[in-house]
Amino acid sequence: MVCLGNICRSPLAQGIMEKYAPENWTVDSAGTSGWHEDERPDTRSILIAKDRGIRIDHQRSRQVNETDFEIFDVIFAMDSSNYSNLIQLAPDEQSKSKIHLILNEVSPIENRQVPDPYTGGQQGFVHVYNLLEEAIQSFIKKH
Repeated sequence: MVCLGNICRSPLAQGIMEKYAPENWTVDSAGTSGWHEDERPDTRSILIAKDRGIRIDHQRSRQVNETDFEIFDVIFAMDSSNYSNLIQLAPDEQSKSKIHLILNEVSPIENRQVPDPYTGGQQGFVHVYNLLEEAIQSFIKKH
């Protein structure tokens, strides 16, 4: 699960995926920037996750690295900007094929974006949570 700073969207996506995924799946999140390295998720992300029965306060922000392309079978970008950044970071074509926009799990050809709720209020985080939960449940049903 990848967004820009790894404090709003991708920690929520990680928490939601961990809630619904089989226990043998490895789930993690990261950012394409290192701006918030080792910080906890945004308080608003922590609160909306907690309201839905998910704990994400233990997560710490980190930047995507080349090892991620080796470890993970699927890498979900939250928006087209982070998708493009991931494509540039990918070491080879096989790695590039692992990168997908997460909302394409619900609307495959629309390339919809998970909006960044950072500069808004709590309602933006609720909206992001709902988008991510729908996409993740759709993904899990297919796998």
